[in-house]
Amino acid sequence: MPRRTAALLVAIALGSAAAAGCSSAAGPDRADGSSSGASAPASVPTPVDSAPAASASTDPAPTASASTEVPGPSSSSSSSAPAAASVAVRGTVTDGLDSPWGLAVLPGGDLLVSERDSARILSVSAKDGSRTVAGTVPGVTSGGEGGLLGLALSPDFATDHRVYAYFSTGSDNRIVRLDLDPSRPAGSQLGAPTVLFSGIPHGPRHNGGRIAFGPDGFLYAGTGDANDRSLAQDRDSLGGKILRLTRDGDPAPGNPFPGSAVWSLGHRNVQGLAWDPQGRLWASEFGQDTWDELNPITPGGNYGWPTVEGTAGRAGFTDPIAQWHTADASPSGIAFADGAVWVAALRGTRLWRVPVDGDRAAGAPQEFLRGDYGRLRTVAADGDGTLLLVTDNTDGRGSPRPGDDRILRLDVNGG
Repeated sequence: MPRRTAALLVAIALGSAAAAGCSSAAGPDRADGSSSGASAPASVPTPVDSAPAASASTDPAPTASASTEVPGPSSSSSSSAPAAASVAVRGTVTDGLDSPWGLAVLPGGDLLVSERDSARILSVSAKDGSRTVAGTVPGVTSGGEGGLLGLALSPDFATDHRVYAYFSTGSDNRIVRLDLDPSRPAGSQLGAPTVLFSGIPHGPRHNGGRIAFGPDGFLYAGTGDANDRSLAQDRDSLGGKILRLTRDGDPAPGNPFPGSAVWSLGHRNVQGLAWDPQGRLWASEFGQDTWDELNPITPGGNYGWPTVEGTAGRAGFTDPIAQWHTADASPSGIAFADGAVWVAALRGTRLWRVPVDGDRAAGAPQEFLRGDYGRLRTVAADGDGTLLLVTDNTDGRGSPRPGDDRILRLDVNGG
Protein backbone atom coordinates (compact mmCIF):
# COMPACT_ATOMS: atom_id res chain seq x y z
CA MET A 1 0.00 0.00 0.00
CA PRO A 2 1.50 3.38 -0.95
CA ARG A 3 2.66 5.90 1.61
CA ARG A 4 -0.11 8.29 2.71
CA THR A 5 -2.90 5.85 1.82
CA ALA A 6 -4.29 6.90 5.20
CA ALA A 7 -4.91 10.33 3.76
CA LEU A 8 -7.40 13.00 4.66
CA LEU A 9 -10.41 12.82 2.32
CA VAL A 10 -12.20 16.12 1.94
CA ALA A 11 -15.60 15.89 0.33
CA ILE A 12 -17.99 18.85 0.41
CA ALA A 13 -21.54 18.41 -0.77
CA LEU A 14 -22.44 20.27 -3.92
CA GLY A 15 -26.09 20.36 -2.90
CA SER A 16 -29.03 20.88 -5.16
CA ALA A 17 -27.64 24.28 -6.13
CA ALA A 18 -24.12 24.49 -7.56
CA ALA A 19 -21.37 25.83 -5.35
CA ALA A 20 -20.52 29.49 -5.78
CA GLY A 21 -18.95 30.11 -9.16
CA CYS A 22 -19.47 26.58 -10.52
CA SER A 23 -21.62 24.99 -13.17
CA SER A 24 -24.03 22.17 -12.41
CA ALA A 25 -24.08 20.76 -15.92
CA ALA A 26 -22.12 17.61 -16.71
CA GLY A 27 -20.01 17.54 -19.83
CA PRO A 28 -16.50 17.47 -21.27
CA ASP A 29 -13.45 18.91 -19.58
CA ARG A 30 -14.45 21.91 -17.58
CA ALA A 31 -12.85 25.30 -17.45
CA ASP A 32 -9.40 25.18 -15.82
CA GLY A 33 -8.92 21.52 -16.33
CA SER A 34 -11.83 19.53 -14.93
CA SER A 35 -15.21 18.34 -16.01
CA SER A 36 -18.24 19.37 -14.04
CA GLY A 37 -18.06 16.39 -11.71
CA ALA A 38 -20.67 13.90 -12.77
CA SER A 39 -20.18 11.46 -9.91
CA ALA A 40 -22.24 11.83 -6.76
CA PRO A 41 -20.60 13.92 -4.02
CA ALA A 42 -20.00 12.53 -0.57
CA SER A 43 -22.61 13.51 1.99
CA VAL A 44 -20.74 16.12 4.00
CA PRO A 45 -22.17 19.45 5.20
CA THR A 46 -20.76 22.54 3.53
CA PRO A 47 -18.82 24.80 5.92
CA VAL A 48 -20.25 28.20 6.85
CA ASP A 49 -19.17 31.00 4.53
CA SER A 50 -16.49 33.26 5.94
CA ALA A 51 -16.62 37.03 5.76
CA PRO A 52 -13.50 38.79 4.48
CA ALA A 53 -12.32 39.74 7.97
CA ALA A 54 -13.68 36.82 9.97
CA SER A 55 -12.47 33.40 11.02
CA ALA A 56 -13.66 30.47 8.94
CA SER A 57 -15.32 27.42 10.39
CA THR A 58 -13.44 24.15 10.17
CA ASP A 59 -15.23 21.60 8.01
CA PRO A 60 -17.55 19.36 10.03
CA ALA A 61 -16.39 15.78 10.42
CA PRO A 62 -17.16 13.74 7.29
CA THR A 63 -19.71 10.96 7.46
CA ALA A 64 -18.99 7.35 6.60
CA SER A 65 -19.31 8.11 2.91
CA ALA A 66 -15.99 9.99 3.10
CA SER A 67 -13.24 8.02 4.80
CA THR A 68 -11.40 9.85 7.58
CA GLU A 69 -8.86 7.22 8.50
CA VAL A 70 -6.27 8.77 10.81
CA PRO A 71 -2.87 9.23 9.18
CA GLY A 72 -0.01 7.22 10.55
CA PRO A 73 3.30 8.62 11.77
CA SER A 74 5.21 10.70 9.26
CA SER A 75 8.74 9.86 8.27
CA SER A 76 9.56 13.58 8.43
CA SER A 77 8.43 15.74 11.30
CA SER A 78 7.68 19.38 11.90
CA SER A 79 5.51 21.27 14.33
CA SER A 80 1.86 20.56 13.82
CA ALA A 81 -0.14 23.53 12.56
CA PRO A 82 -3.06 24.80 14.65
CA ALA A 83 -6.35 23.26 13.56
CA ALA A 84 -8.11 26.61 13.15
CA ALA A 85 -7.06 29.96 11.72
CA SER A 86 -8.38 33.33 10.62
CA VAL A 87 -7.95 35.52 7.57
CA ALA A 88 -8.47 39.26 7.25
CA VAL A 89 -8.23 41.30 4.05
CA ARG A 90 -5.93 44.19 4.88
CA GLY A 91 -6.59 45.94 1.59
CA THR A 92 -6.20 46.05 -2.17
CA VAL A 93 -2.64 46.41 -3.47
CA THR A 94 -3.78 47.23 -7.02
CA ASP A 95 -6.73 46.64 -9.32
CA GLY A 96 -7.73 46.95 -12.95
CA LEU A 97 -5.55 44.03 -14.10
CA ASP A 98 -6.31 42.04 -17.25
CA SER A 99 -6.29 38.28 -16.64
CA PRO A 100 -3.34 38.27 -14.22
CA TRP A 101 -1.54 34.95 -13.74
CA GLY A 102 2.03 34.93 -12.38
CA LEU A 103 3.29 36.93 -9.40
CA ALA A 104 6.78 37.61 -8.06
CA VAL A 105 7.84 39.72 -5.07
CA LEU A 106 10.82 41.97 -5.83
CA PRO A 107 13.46 42.91 -3.24
CA GLY A 108 12.00 45.86 -1.38
CA GLY A 109 8.43 44.64 -1.74
CA ASP A 110 7.32 45.79 -5.18
CA LEU A 111 5.65 43.16 -7.36
CA LEU A 112 5.86 41.77 -10.86
CA VAL A 113 2.66 40.35 -12.32
CA SER A 114 2.08 38.69 -15.70
CA GLU A 115 -1.07 39.14 -17.76
CA ARG A 116 -1.94 35.97 -19.62
CA ASP A 117 -3.56 37.37 -22.75
CA SER A 118 -1.76 40.71 -23.19
CA ALA A 119 1.67 39.07 -22.61
CA ARG A 120 2.62 42.08 -20.49
CA ILE A 121 4.70 42.03 -17.33
CA LEU A 122 3.71 44.83 -14.97
CA SER A 123 5.62 46.30 -12.06
CA VAL A 124 3.36 47.19 -9.14
CA SER A 125 4.42 49.58 -6.39
CA ALA A 126 3.91 48.12 -2.91
CA LYS A 127 3.63 51.67 -1.58
CA ASP A 128 0.69 52.97 -3.59
CA GLY A 129 -0.30 50.24 -6.07
CA SER A 130 0.71 52.26 -9.10
CA ARG A 131 1.61 50.18 -12.14
CA THR A 132 4.31 50.41 -14.76
CA VAL A 133 4.43 48.24 -17.88
CA ALA A 134 7.86 46.67 -17.69
CA GLY A 135 7.42 45.23 -21.16
CA THR A 136 5.60 42.79 -23.42
CA VAL A 137 7.08 39.33 -23.86
CA PRO A 138 7.46 38.53 -27.58
CA GLY A 139 6.42 35.20 -29.04
CA VAL A 140 3.49 34.57 -26.70
CA THR A 141 0.37 32.94 -28.19
CA SER A 142 -2.72 33.37 -26.06
CA GLY A 143 -5.95 31.41 -26.30
CA GLY A 144 -7.70 28.79 -24.22
CA GLU A 145 -5.60 28.30 -21.11
CA GLY A 146 -2.39 29.36 -22.83
CA GLY A 147 -0.51 32.63 -22.84
CA LEU A 148 1.97 34.32 -20.53
CA LEU A 149 1.73 32.28 -17.34
CA GLY A 150 4.16 31.83 -14.45
CA LEU A 151 6.95 34.15 -13.30
CA ALA A 152 9.96 33.50 -11.08
CA LEU A 153 12.90 35.61 -9.97
CA SER A 154 16.48 34.39 -10.10
CA PRO A 155 17.74 33.47 -6.61
CA ASP A 156 20.39 36.15 -7.29
CA PHE A 157 17.95 38.71 -8.64
CA ALA A 158 19.42 41.48 -6.48
CA THR A 159 22.62 41.25 -8.54
CA ASP A 160 21.69 39.62 -11.86
CA HIS A 161 18.18 41.17 -12.35
CA ARG A 162 16.93 38.07 -14.15
CA VAL A 163 13.26 37.12 -14.49
CA TYR A 164 12.06 33.70 -15.66
CA ALA A 165 8.74 33.27 -17.48
CA TYR A 166 6.68 30.29 -18.68
CA PHE A 167 4.55 30.92 -21.75
CA SER A 168 2.71 29.35 -24.67
CA THR A 169 3.61 29.63 -28.33
CA GLY A 170 1.67 28.27 -31.28
CA SER A 171 3.41 24.91 -30.94
CA ASP A 172 4.68 24.43 -27.38
CA ASN A 173 5.09 25.82 -23.89
CA ARG A 174 8.52 27.10 -22.97
CA ILE A 175 10.59 28.78 -20.29
CA VAL A 176 12.61 31.91 -21.02
CA ARG A 177 14.89 34.26 -19.13
CA LEU A 178 14.72 38.04 -19.40
CA ASP A 179 16.77 40.84 -17.87
CA LEU A 180 14.83 43.55 -16.04
CA ASP A 181 16.15 47.11 -15.95
CA PRO A 182 13.71 49.45 -14.13
CA SER A 183 15.86 52.47 -15.05
CA ARG A 184 14.74 52.18 -18.67
CA PRO A 185 11.50 53.79 -19.93
CA ALA A 186 8.20 52.07 -19.24
CA GLY A 187 7.42 49.40 -21.78
CA SER A 188 11.07 48.71 -22.60
CA GLN A 189 12.47 47.53 -19.26
CA LEU A 190 12.67 43.89 -20.33
CA GLY A 191 15.56 42.57 -22.38
CA ALA A 192 15.11 40.09 -25.22
CA PRO A 193 14.07 36.63 -23.96
CA THR A 194 16.58 33.79 -23.95
CA VAL A 195 14.85 30.45 -24.49
CA LEU A 196 16.08 28.03 -21.83
CA PHE A 197 13.67 25.12 -22.24
CA SER A 198 11.13 24.38 -24.94
CA GLY A 199 9.04 21.52 -26.24
CA ILE A 200 6.63 21.28 -23.32
CA PRO A 201 3.36 19.99 -24.86
CA HIS A 202 0.81 22.71 -25.60
CA GLY A 203 -2.92 22.39 -25.98
CA PRO A 204 -6.07 24.47 -25.66
CA ARG A 205 -6.22 23.29 -22.04
CA HIS A 206 -3.97 21.83 -19.38
CA ASN A 207 -0.80 23.83 -20.00
CA GLY A 208 0.36 23.95 -16.39
CA GLY A 209 2.49 27.06 -16.14
CA ARG A 210 3.68 27.60 -12.58
CA ILE A 211 7.43 28.01 -12.11
CA ALA A 212 9.40 28.59 -8.91
CA PHE A 213 12.92 28.28 -7.61
CA GLY A 214 13.30 25.77 -4.82
CA PRO A 215 15.51 26.04 -1.75
CA ASP A 216 18.07 23.94 -3.65
CA GLY A 217 18.49 26.75 -6.19
CA PHE A 218 16.93 24.80 -9.07
CA LEU A 219 13.94 25.86 -11.16
CA TYR A 220 10.78 23.76 -10.90
CA ALA A 221 7.96 23.88 -13.46
CA GLY A 222 4.47 22.39 -13.33
CA THR A 223 3.19 21.17 -16.69
CA GLY A 224 -0.15 19.81 -17.91
CA ASP A 225 -1.09 16.89 -20.10
CA ALA A 226 -2.11 19.31 -22.91
CA ASN A 227 -5.46 17.52 -23.23
CA ASP A 228 -3.68 14.24 -24.05
CA ARG A 229 -3.95 12.17 -20.90
CA SER A 230 -1.54 9.50 -22.19
CA LEU A 231 1.38 11.94 -21.79
CA ALA A 232 1.20 11.97 -17.99
CA GLN A 233 2.45 8.38 -17.63
CA ASP A 234 4.99 8.64 -20.47
CA ARG A 235 8.38 9.31 -18.89
CA ASP A 236 9.73 10.48 -22.24
CA SER A 237 7.11 13.22 -22.46
CA LEU A 238 7.30 16.57 -20.67
CA GLY A 239 3.50 16.73 -20.33
CA GLY A 240 1.80 16.02 -17.02
CA LYS A 241 5.01 16.42 -15.03
CA ILE A 242 6.89 18.51 -12.55
CA LEU A 243 10.25 19.43 -14.06
CA ARG A 244 13.49 20.36 -12.27
CA LEU A 245 16.02 22.46 -14.18
CA THR A 246 19.22 24.38 -13.71
CA ARG A 247 19.14 28.15 -14.12
CA ASP A 248 20.30 27.64 -17.70
CA GLY A 249 17.51 25.19 -18.54
CA ASP A 250 19.37 21.88 -18.33
CA PRO A 251 18.07 18.84 -16.42
CA ALA A 252 19.17 19.40 -12.84
CA PRO A 253 21.75 17.06 -11.31
CA GLY A 254 20.20 14.49 -9.00
CA ASN A 255 16.97 14.15 -10.96
CA PRO A 256 15.45 10.67 -10.54
CA PHE A 257 15.69 9.73 -14.23
CA PRO A 258 19.22 10.29 -15.60
CA GLY A 259 19.39 12.90 -18.33
CA SER A 260 15.73 13.84 -17.89
CA ALA A 261 14.20 17.05 -16.57
CA VAL A 262 11.32 15.05 -15.03
CA TRP A 263 11.07 15.25 -11.22
CA SER A 264 7.64 13.61 -10.83
CA LEU A 265 4.97 12.25 -13.17
CA GLY A 266 1.33 11.20 -13.39
CA HIS A 267 -0.02 14.75 -13.14
CA ARG A 268 -3.03 16.14 -14.99
CA ASN A 269 -2.42 19.88 -14.66
CA VAL A 270 -0.12 21.39 -12.04
CA GLN A 271 -0.49 25.12 -11.39
CA GLY A 272 0.66 25.38 -7.77
CA LEU A 273 4.17 24.89 -6.33
CA ALA A 274 5.40 25.82 -2.84
CA TRP A 275 7.94 24.68 -0.26
CA ASP A 276 7.57 24.37 3.50
CA PRO A 277 10.35 25.41 5.93
CA GLN A 278 11.71 21.86 5.91
CA GLY A 279 12.23 22.04 2.14
CA ARG A 280 9.34 19.75 1.13
CA LEU A 281 7.73 20.55 -2.21
CA TRP A 282 3.93 20.75 -2.37
CA ALA A 283 1.82 20.88 -5.53
CA SER A 284 -1.83 21.45 -6.36
CA GLU A 285 -3.46 19.63 -9.23
CA PHE A 286 -6.69 19.93 -11.18
CA GLY A 287 -8.83 16.81 -11.26
CA GLN A 288 -11.31 15.93 -13.98
CA ASP A 289 -14.51 14.21 -12.88
CA THR A 290 -14.16 13.84 -9.14
CA TRP A 291 -11.13 15.04 -7.20
CA ASP A 292 -8.77 17.99 -7.15
CA GLU A 293 -5.62 17.27 -5.18
CA LEU A 294 -2.92 18.61 -2.86
CA ASN A 295 0.25 16.51 -2.90
CA PRO A 296 3.64 16.53 -1.20
CA ILE A 297 6.04 15.75 -4.02
CA THR A 298 8.83 13.19 -3.89
CA PRO A 299 11.44 12.69 -6.64
CA GLY A 300 10.31 10.03 -9.08
CA GLY A 301 6.85 9.89 -7.52
CA ASN A 302 3.92 8.83 -9.70
CA TYR A 303 0.71 10.68 -8.83
CA GLY A 304 -1.60 8.46 -10.80
CA TRP A 305 -3.21 10.38 -13.64
CA PRO A 306 -4.94 9.14 -15.75
CA THR A 307 -5.06 5.69 -14.12
CA VAL A 308 -6.38 7.07 -10.84
CA GLU A 309 -7.80 10.39 -9.69
CA GLY A 310 -7.67 11.28 -6.02
CA THR A 311 -7.08 8.71 -3.29
CA ALA A 312 -7.01 5.19 -4.68
CA GLY A 313 -4.75 3.14 -2.44
CA ARG A 314 -3.11 1.51 -5.45
CA ALA A 315 0.42 0.20 -5.46
CA GLY A 316 2.81 2.33 -7.48
CA PHE A 317 0.83 5.56 -7.10
CA THR A 318 1.07 8.25 -4.45
CA ASP A 319 -2.19 9.39 -2.86
CA PRO A 320 -2.93 13.06 -2.11
CA ILE A 321 -3.10 14.27 1.49
CA ALA A 322 -6.17 16.40 0.73
CA GLN A 323 -8.75 16.37 -2.05
CA TRP A 324 -11.81 18.34 -3.03
CA HIS A 325 -14.74 17.87 -5.36
CA THR A 326 -13.90 19.73 -8.53
CA ALA A 327 -16.66 22.33 -8.03
CA ASP A 328 -15.19 23.33 -4.67
CA ALA A 329 -11.63 24.00 -5.71
CA SER A 330 -9.99 24.01 -9.17
CA PRO A 331 -6.72 24.74 -7.36
CA SER A 332 -4.26 27.06 -9.03
CA GLY A 333 -1.53 28.83 -7.03
CA ILE A 334 -0.47 27.73 -3.55
CA ALA A 335 1.69 29.19 -0.78
CA PHE A 336 3.04 27.93 2.53
CA ALA A 337 2.51 30.08 5.63
CA ASP A 338 1.88 29.55 9.35
CA GLY A 339 2.18 25.77 9.21
CA ALA A 340 -0.33 25.35 6.39
CA VAL A 341 -0.63 25.20 2.63
CA TRP A 342 -2.92 27.92 1.27
CA VAL A 343 -4.69 27.07 -1.98
CA ALA A 344 -6.25 29.60 -4.40
CA ALA A 345 -9.41 28.12 -5.94
CA LEU A 346 -10.75 29.20 -9.32
CA ARG A 347 -14.08 27.46 -9.84
CA GLY A 348 -14.46 27.14 -6.07
CA THR A 349 -14.03 30.94 -5.65
CA ARG A 350 -12.44 30.62 -2.24
CA LEU A 351 -9.13 30.32 -0.41
CA TRP A 352 -8.41 26.98 1.23
CA ARG A 353 -6.09 26.37 4.17
CA VAL A 354 -4.71 22.87 4.74
CA PRO A 355 -2.80 22.54 8.04
CA VAL A 356 0.06 20.07 7.75
CA ASP A 357 2.39 18.15 10.03
CA GLY A 358 5.38 16.89 8.09
CA ASP A 359 4.05 15.42 4.86
CA ARG A 360 0.55 14.71 6.11
CA ALA A 361 -2.58 16.72 6.88
CA ALA A 362 -2.86 17.92 10.48
CA GLY A 363 -6.56 18.72 10.31
CA ALA A 364 -9.49 19.32 8.03
CA PRO A 365 -9.13 22.11 5.45
CA GLN A 366 -10.78 25.45 6.12
CA GLU A 367 -12.31 27.72 3.52
CA PHE A 368 -12.15 31.51 3.50
CA LEU A 369 -13.53 34.33 1.32
CA ARG A 370 -15.98 32.04 -0.41
CA GLY A 371 -17.47 33.97 -3.32
CA ASP A 372 -16.25 37.30 -1.95
CA TYR A 373 -13.78 38.01 -4.74
CA GLY A 374 -14.67 35.47 -7.41
CA ARG A 375 -12.04 33.27 -9.04
CA LEU A 376 -8.68 33.15 -7.27
CA ARG A 377 -5.62 32.43 -9.42
CA THR A 378 -2.48 32.93 -7.36
CA VAL A 379 -1.50 33.17 -3.70
CA ALA A 380 2.00 34.03 -2.55
CA ALA A 381 3.72 34.65 0.76
CA ASP A 382 5.23 38.11 1.15
CA GLY A 383 8.28 38.86 3.25
CA ASP A 384 6.27 40.75 5.86
CA GLY A 385 4.25 37.67 6.85
CA THR A 386 1.17 38.55 4.81
CA LEU A 387 -0.29 36.69 1.84
CA LEU A 388 -0.86 38.20 -1.59
CA LEU A 389 -3.94 36.95 -3.41
CA VAL A 390 -4.57 37.47 -7.14
CA THR A 391 -8.09 37.27 -8.55
CA ASP A 392 -8.85 36.14 -12.11
CA ASN A 393 -12.34 37.11 -13.19
CA THR A 394 -11.34 38.68 -16.53
CA ASP A 395 -10.06 35.46 -18.12
CA GLY A 396 -13.27 34.77 -20.04
CA ARG A 397 -14.63 32.32 -17.49
CA GLY A 398 -15.37 34.58 -14.57
CA SER A 399 -17.88 37.34 -13.96
CA PRO A 400 -15.87 40.57 -13.70
CA ARG A 401 -16.83 43.06 -11.02
CA PRO A 402 -15.92 46.74 -10.89
CA GLY A 403 -12.17 46.98 -10.31
CA ASP A 404 -11.34 43.43 -11.44
CA ASP A 405 -8.86 42.00 -11.49
CA ARG A 406 -7.00 42.84 -8.32
CA ILE A 407 -4.24 41.85 -5.91
CA LEU A 408 -5.28 41.68 -2.26
CA ARG A 409 -3.12 41.66 0.83
CA LEU A 410 -4.22 39.26 3.58
CA ASP A 411 -3.34 38.97 7.24
CA VAL A 412 -3.41 35.35 8.35
CA ASN A 413 -3.37 33.98 11.87
CA GLY A 414 -2.57 30.34 12.43
CA GLY A 415 -4.76 30.16 15.52
